[in-house]
Amino acid sequence: MFILTLTSLLSLAGLAWGHGNVTPQSVNIRGLEELGEEWRDTNPYRESHPQHELAVDVGKSAYNQNCAACHGLEAKSGGIAPDLRELENGDYGDEWYKERVINGASRNGRVLMPPMANYLSQEALWAIRTWLETVSLETTGGN
Repeated sequence: MFILTLTSLLSLAGLAWGHGNVTPQSVNIRGLEELGEEWRDTNPYRESHPQHELAVDVGKSAYNQNCAACHGLEAKSGGIAPDLRELENGDYGDEWYKERVINGASRNGRVLMPPMANYLSQEALWAIRTWLETVSLETTGGN
């Protein structure tokens, strides 16, 4: 039988209320093409890029370190933050992704997602996007 104590309830509530209070972790982008200071409009590491597989690997690790706490393991949201598997592949999805990682998101003065571009490089963030496309509902057929 599972019994919740007041302490465990408060701990669980703290997790829910603490959404967005994740300390960004550094990402090893060694080997990825440097993209410079100016943000690209579309994902440079797509399948046609020679470093696509490396970007997928870097992106998966970076996602697990920096995004999974809110967006869920394997990008499957538990309801706290958007399910990133639903993000459209291609340029349209890139536009939304770029805007969100650069500017973050807030509602009524509450930060829902910090501007991750303040903490992670363009290379790391596009690598995350590259990995997200491999697990998207569009790619996996909804599984």
